[in-house]
Amino acid sequence: MTVALAGRAPATFEIKSANLPLVALLLKSADLGALAAELATRFGDLPDFFDNDPLVIDLSPLGEAQLDFAPLISLLRGYKVMPVAARGGNEQQMRAALEAGLAPAQDAAPTPPLPRKGREQNRSPAPPPVRTEPVEGLATALIIDKPLRSGQQIYARGRDLVVLSMVNAGAEVIADGSIHVYAPLRGKAIAGARGNTEARIISLCLEPELISIAGVYRTSEIPLPANVLARPTQVRLVGGAEGKLVMDPLQ
Repeated sequence: MTVALAGRAPATFEIKSANLPLVALLLKSADLGALAAELATRFGDLPDFFDNDPLVIDLSPLGEAQLDFAPLISLLRGYKVMPVAARGGNEQQMRAALEAGLAPAQDAAPTPPLPRKGREQNRSPAPPPVRTEPVEGLATALIIDKPLRSGQQIYARGRDLVVLSMVNAGAEVIADGSIHVYAPLRGKAIAGARGNTEARIISLCLEPELISIAGVYRTSEIPLPANVLARPTQVRLVGGAEGKLVMDPLQ
């Protein structure tokens, strides 16, 4: 005899769908030693650059190489990212990821990837972003109204940065969004620090040691064109993360 039980909502829990913003690691090599060395070079001086961000490991660039997920997950957690899923791998890779506790997430939508090495005129590695203590709250622009001296570093995590005074040589201004300097910019400006290719750098007097957007950069070793040097200028990225920096004079 079939017995129909009356439906009753659980009193202790409720299950709903959720959208989770993810950082993506596009893994190009199964050599964890090389990965550890490059992570140390990039983030070794920045132990708090990540803030326990959930991460999806994208295996699509890896090809058929096999991967030991346990030490990979341990390595990544050391940099305060939390691997929660894998995507893009072959059947054997995805099976290994599942056995390591990662969820299969072929449809995961990561946030913009971490900055890659610039492909502009200067081939030496760009300096990594340096994190200062972020201000929690709405993603409004971080506004700095005092001059920045040599050695000072400001990072606007997840938002734009507006500087109302001079950025002196030796100072660094960094933002995940755009950077606006309404004064001379003589230090380093790193916009789109987490891969935002739409970020821009705007200054009323462009004389930088380094400018960078989404990992594409240019240093003072290559002189700026006369029509933008020490003039109001907008710097933008054309061609995405593999493109080049374009400087437009502001009228």
